[in-house]
Amino acid sequence: MALDAPSSRPVLTVSGKIAVKNAGNTARFDMKMIKALPQHSFTTRTPWFDKPVKFTGPLLADLLAAVKAHGTTLSAVAINDYRIDIPMTDVQRYKVIVAHQLDDKSMAVRDKGPLFVVFPFDTAAELRTSTYYERSIWQLKALEVR
Repeated sequence: MALDAPSSRPVLTVSGKIAVKNAGNTARFDMKMIKALPQHSFTTRTPWFDKPVKFTGPLLADLLAAVKAHGTTLSAVAINDYRIDIPMTDVQRYKVIVAHQLDDKSMAVRDKGPLFVVFPFDTAAELRTSTYYERSIWQLKALEVR
């Protein structure tokens, strides 16, 4: 399986234990490539918005499948260099999405975009904890599969 090179500015770089690459030892995605993956939406309450909001984007699992990721942990990095580890078991257990839309609108950097890893908080009580809120990283720029 080949992964085309981005045709515009990359918004996400995936590195580490991946088998499919398009830029040296990494896989780089532009927004068109993110939107070409199967899209999913859910509406959920979060600590960052005062009402339930709708998030849209590909499943994190689908994005990782596109690069044939094979690790146990994801190290997610934001534009401001905030870094958090996400166990791969979370990706398999929950429908975590890499959102690029909030309430059907593209997310600007000032609005937590352009990419935001979001858990479906309203689907399970265990997700409504600081552990999972901290794993929901906004302004995502990179994922390292370890």
